Amino acid sequence: MGETNASVYDEFAAWVSPGKVRFFRAGGIEFAMGRRQGPYVWDVEGGHRLVDCHCNGGTYNLGHRHPELVASLRRALEGLDIGNHHLPSGPRARLARRLAELTPGRLRYSVFGVSGGEAIDLALKVARRATGRRRIVSVRGAYHGHTGLAVATGHEKFSKPFLCDSSDFAHVPWNDLGAMQRALGPDVAAVVLETIPATLGMPLPADDYLPGVKALCGEHGALYVADEVQTGLGRTGRLWGVEHFGVEPDVLVTAKGLSGGLYPLTATVLTPEVAAVFEDDPFSHVSTFGGSELGCAVAGKVLEMSSDPAFLERVVRVSARIRDGVTQQGRRHPATGFQEVRALGAFMGVRFADPTAGPSLMRHCFDAGLLCFLAGNDPSVLQLLPPLVADEALADEIVERMGDALARFARARGAGAA
Repeated sequence: MGETNASVYDEFAAWVSPGKVRFFRAGGIEFAMGRRQGPYVWDVEGGHRLVDCHCNGGTYNLGHRHPELVASLRRALEGLDIGNHHLPSGPRARLARRLAELTPGRLRYSVFGVSGGEAIDLALKVARRATGRRRIVSVRGAYHGHTGLAVATGHEKFSKPFLCDSSDFAHVPWNDLGAMQRALGPDVAAVVLETIPATLGMPLPADDYLPGVKALCGEHGALYVADEVQTGLGRTGRLWGVEHFGVEPDVLVTAKGLSGGLYPLTATVLTPEVAAVFEDDPFSHVSTFGGSELGCAVAGKVLEMSSDPAFLERVVRVSARIRDGVTQQGRRHPATGFQEVRALGAFMGVRFADPTAGPSLMRHCFDAGLLCFLAGNDPSVLQLLPPLVADEALADEIVERMGDALARFARARGAGAA
């Protein structure tokens, strides 16, 4: 007898995480991934297909198992393995060169890792060593990962239970330059910012906010660390989200989508001045699996595809179609408490008046054939991250399915569409 959703959930509860299983079953969702291809995922039973509009935070920007990425990995497997992180490597050098060519400003040197948290940890370590300062400033309610330093930059619900909260980390409100100015001082090594904070509900920065933070960092001798884990690689309609705001960071972190959804790989890209911390001891930071030569093959193809002007133009065009369509659907169902679609390119959050709307909408989207997740630190927002390979036909399908989900939500609240 083959696997079923229930059998996978039971086994997962027994050996991995009973809490996760309780969470999804309590929300009426029992879905275990089986087949996956392009913008779609199926359950293990094969009967329930979803359009992936979560994309694992951008991991599947190019869809699942993109044929060109799979081919790149297969070619690499013919002669490569992960390599040896102690030795200079041609695949790593070529990927780092391309990152330097494609990132803004004077960013040049890449240090590779395997997870976004690891990449953020490195950025903060380097900032401390480069400045000789300890303090890190981030945005209240932001998310930068779950590893040792990264977790302290985010919400206290993740740091306090593990005793990772520290007075070395300050948290200020988003979009508040005055608060940022008050937090900066001679003890601050860096400000780390998501270009748009996803877990906070995708609130867009004011036009002057990110440039203002960069200017304040310059005044106070702190480094600007751009967390482009989710907003990078074409998600916003430009290769990097910071390009919309003319900001040239001292450090840029990219992860998730750089893997192509096939091989974990991250990069922390540094200016020459920041990278100079490794001059006296180039082995002061190492990562055994960071920059796997197999992963470099996939990441190189990801960069080639994601930086194509025609690709980026399509992201802008198709995401506008989705944004406008979902906005129209929201207005058709006022009983849902629909407020707005926050969007920059295909980085979208659907906001509702009800602070508990996100969890409910997750279930209704699931029933309507969409895989979506709530914004963890603002559950009034449903994240909408369509695959960047979407065309107009898929855009229309997403809008139609979202309309179905909103209608279900309205009926569950005891009222129909207007």
